[in-house]
Amino acid sequence: MESLITAAARALEAGDPLGALNRVALRNDAPSLALRGIAMAQLGDLARAKALLRGAARAFGPREAVARARCVVAEAEIALVSRDLGWPPHALAAARATLEKHGDLANAAHAGHIEARRLLLLGRLDDAERTLAELGTAPLPPASLVVRELVVAGIAIRRLRTADARAALKRAGSAARQARIPALTAEVDGAKLILDTPAARLIARGSEHPLLLGEVERLASSTALVLDTFHHVVRRQGVVIPLGTRPVLFALARLLAQAWPADVSRERLIAGAFQARHVDESHRARLRVEIGRLRTKLKPLADISATGQGFVLAPRKTRDVLVLARPVEEKHAAVLAFLADGEPWASSALALALGISPRTVQRALDELARSNKVQCFGHGRARRWMTPPVPGFPTGLLLPTPLPKT
Repeated sequence: MESLITAAARALEAGDPLGALNRVALRNDAPSLALRGIAMAQLGDLARAKALLRGAARAFGPREAVARARCVVAEAEIALVSRDLGWPPHALAAARATLEKHGDLANAAHAGHIEARRLLLLGRLDDAERTLAELGTAPLPPASLVVRELVVAGIAIRRLRTADARAALKRAGSAARQARIPALTAEVDGAKLILDTPAARLIARGSEHPLLLGEVERLASSTALVLDTFHHVVRRQGVVIPLGTRPVLFALARLLAQAWPADVSRERLIAGAFQARHVDESHRARLRVEIGRLRTKLKPLADISATGQGFVLAPRKTRDVLVLARPVEEKHAAVLAFLADGEPWASSALALALGISPRTVQRALDELARSNKVQCFGHGRARRWMTPPVPGFPTGLLLPTPLPKT
């Protein structure tokens, strides 16, 4: 019977969950429950996989600490894939410490990669980098190398270092081919699409065109005056003026930047910044006040001059004014950006990732659902939200080494 356990573990390593289930589907001993749980996770039945892994962890005896720790690592990966970002990270840290103590460095590294991926989803890039650095450079199985390089690429993409991201994805592709696991190869190919898909729009002199991520990176070092709608700042090289807490000033700055070198009428500025349908003297007075405040804010980079019709932006030390805009102007673009990975998200996980209140996220999801941009399934705490799945982004749940023999 031990040969069946070994064969099932090797089938899972090769990305063949059906082959593993053929060998252990009718067994209820602890190793078989663990292998069945991992197989069900690879097949996408995450709820059943979680139940099997918890049952396996209970079935392993107190002397089988390594096996129990591996079950915890697998459950943590299921939580990551199902976007349960509130899953207790201390349990994963304890499992990782146990694996390192007993010399199972491959699975310990896998646990570290899971934690780094979680931190990446939460936007904690420094912590993710620190976690990867703690893992060292010990030799890893190809499947683990793929996961590591995907995390490295994800951090580089978030930091707008496209050359580093491409190099990491190239290494990930090589490791995926060596692992011969189609799901990992597809995940790498899907990640590469991010670098070749328009990430923003450039608006200048009344026209606009899409920008790839690499072009956005180059724009950061240009001498042009850039109004960045992603971060709500106005910048030129190293000088950055934040306007995230001043939405009216930012709206005025954007209208002026988009029209440059032309001026913008007072009526248009009032309608765009104040959302006023009918303009009266109170609106004109408020516009003068807000333009004065914006002029003070932008003084290091530009001036604002009055014209016969309205106002015009006058940049300093540059002849270019550019607007870096989102690919699609959407009120809840940040929520849609997270859901675009095709995975089911809980509203609480979205709140953690976005750094806003769960109630705000729920209102956004309800609005998106009414416009058929997102869909949900489940009820209560089990409810998950997602957009239609995107081909090429399968889950890659796989422990890199077999479970221990008993």
